[in-house]
Amino acid sequence: MLTVEGLTKRFGGFTAVANVSFAVEPGEILGLIGPNGSGKSTIFNMLSGALAPNGGSIRLEGHEIAGLAPHRIINLGVGRTFQIPRPFHRLSILENVMLAGFYGQGRHSRAKAFEAAERALGLVGLPTDVRAPVDGLGAAALKKLELAKALATSPKLLLADESLSGLDEHEMDLAADLLQRIRKDLKITIIWVEHIMGVLMRVVDRVMVLDHGEKIAEGPPARVASDPRVIEVYLGTQAAAVSAAASARR
Repeated sequence: MLTVEGLTKRFGGFTAVANVSFAVEPGEILGLIGPNGSGKSTIFNMLSGALAPNGGSIRLEGHEIAGLAPHRIINLGVGRTFQIPRPFHRLSILENVMLAGFYGQGRHSRAKAFEAAERALGLVGLPTDVRAPVDGLGAAALKKLELAKALATSPKLLLADESLSGLDEHEMDLAADLLQRIRKDLKITIIWVEHIMGVLMRVVDRVMVLDHGEKIAEGPPARVASDPRVIEVYLGTQAAAVSAAASARR
């Protein structure tokens, strides 16, 4: 589905991502983890077109997309959520998702955008009433709205950015289950950036770890969780709990 080779991004004299390569198979959930400042968001920004790389290749189903504008990349099938939801508060929940549908697939038909929004909202469990307001939505519902907006663009590849932040333990489990259902029912491939390791390790097929812009580990969750370098730079005191979660994957 996605092949990344030698991806590099510099900001002046600072290298945020250094020669990172990885691949994602169709239908896979890849976990992308690492300390703050390790390059995760920069990689997402390059995959989605918000930033152009200084070097390297990004191929979606064999087609080069590195450096393309965001609307072109999303039209090719890459959807993205954001860590901090910023909905349009003057629009209803449904209208927010319809707008994403128009933008994401270049839809010129209001009816098609409405259908896409209804399907996405039904999947995440939010109201489809055109009058339902955004104001008053809690953290979990705003995360669902972010996901619905991405799904309305009909993605082949979903970039999920910290879908669990701000949620309680029960909401985290529901959100993780939802990502699994999206993969299974919609056949969508997922790259998931997350800091809540206990949940992520139960869900993903593989994990890639970044540190200071470099890939330091990649592989099955249990193996990565027991990697001494990963424990040293990131997991620390969480290591035992994360390793147990990885071994008890759903």
